Amino acid sequence: MIYNRLTTRLLYFGLLFFFSFQLSAQGDANKGKALFKANCATCHAKNMKSKLTGPALGGTEERWAEYPRQDLYDWVRNAPKMIEDGHPRAKELWAEYKPTAMNLFPNLSDQDIDDMLLYVNNMYVSGCANPPCATAVVEDTGATNTSDSGMSGWLFGLLLGVLALLALVLTRIVSNLNYMAKVKEGQTDVQRSTMMDVLTSRGVVSFAIFALVVLGGYTTVNNAIALGRQQGYQPKQPINFSHKIHAGTHKIDCQYCHDSARKSKHASIPAANTCVNCHSAIKYGSNEGHDELAKIYASAGFDPKSGQYIDDYENMNLAQKKKLFTDWMVESTIENDERYSAKTDAVVDLVDSQWKNIETALNMKEDGSGKLEWVKIHNLPDHVYFNHSQHVVAGKVECQTCHGQVEEMEVLEQYAPLSMGWCVNCHRETKVDFEGNEYYEVWDQYHKDKKENVTVEDIGGLECQKCHY
Repeated sequence: MIYNRLTTRLLYFGLLFFFSFQLSAQGDANKGKALFKANCATCHAKNMKSKLTGPALGGTEERWAEYPRQDLYDWVRNAPKMIEDGHPRAKELWAEYKPTAMNLFPNLSDQDIDDMLLYVNNMYVSGCANPPCATAVVEDTGATNTSDSGMSGWLFGLLLGVLALLALVLTRIVSNLNYMAKVKEGQTDVQRSTMMDVLTSRGVVSFAIFALVVLGGYTTVNNAIALGRQQGYQPKQPINFSHKIHAGTHKIDCQYCHDSARKSKHASIPAANTCVNCHSAIKYGSNEGHDELAKIYASAGFDPKSGQYIDDYENMNLAQKKKLFTDWMVESTIENDERYSAKTDAVVDLVDSQWKNIETALNMKEDGSGKLEWVKIHNLPDHVYFNHSQHVVAGKVECQTCHGQVEEMEVLEQYAPLSMGWCVNCHRETKVDFEGNEYYEVWDQYHKDKKENVTVEDIGGLECQKCHY
């Protein structure tokens, strides 16, 4: 009957509508977020309201509204050309921010730029990628995240429920219409279809199988793409170490702590001894940072009272280590915390609670063993080869290019997706700096003879064996 075909078509239409709506609602802003982090976040504030190296991006579309949309696309892809051509808006921006020039992004499509603009506008207006926003604390990592996707998931689930209810109502209506049509035709043995008959009909079963295949395939592909990626990963570390204070306020160079970044494949995680280099003199003793320093000293075997490493530290048991460091912590608390002026029960209780946190953070045993073990944040698959020294020394890549504005991070997180596409795009767009760079002398003639701007791609940066040997 025509009504059965109508029911099936309505069900398929409902699924396709939901699926396409979900793709557009989830994909655009989330893709824009990834593109922004990979291409723009180094120079533009992520709140879209503050100026950094470049202007605040909130309201960009409004400021370009008097010009054709294509002008905005051209500006993002090739800002220097827009300035050279004398575009009014481009000249205004150049006058304000020169001599800092915007990077070239020739590989960004119009849709990519639209996705980023959607993300920028959402962050500017509501403070999250996919409004409405809700804040949640991830207990296992200690990170606070905005659960945009969770809220969106509820909305999509509600929409799917409404569509399913509508489909049931329509199938019931169609069933009754079929029954009435047969009666009108004079059929006497016709029976009204039950809901079970409707739900087990060939059309509905076919639709259910189709829906499972489509949604299952969509979920499988998305999960496969995301496998091993952990952009935004922000685990809780054993020490409340602030990059904002060390790299930002005190401007400690990244390679002082991660010294092997310029001479080996790995940028090493600093040992507690590296921390002691500075904190043997800087013994901050207030309640806020007091026990954090004690974790460093206890891990490295450094006596803050004498200012020397302890020779037989490995042979000391837990009780001996506790007495050594809690005695110092009590003295330091009395000296630096104005709330306490003598060794009272309150001071002892405070230090005891702090020592328990130290034992937990260092995983200390009764025999006194226990070390500071940082949680690694940036992890590449085993089949990927990446050499820090090659990028830092030969390529002169700034740490912030891959790790973001670390000097502004109170708690470090993975800034970039570290995906293959992200790396490939960087190699396509990054120009090789030949001037004064001994590592590229062999390519100097190529640079002179072949083209004006040589990218990493031109010197073999996209060869498979470079990263997958």
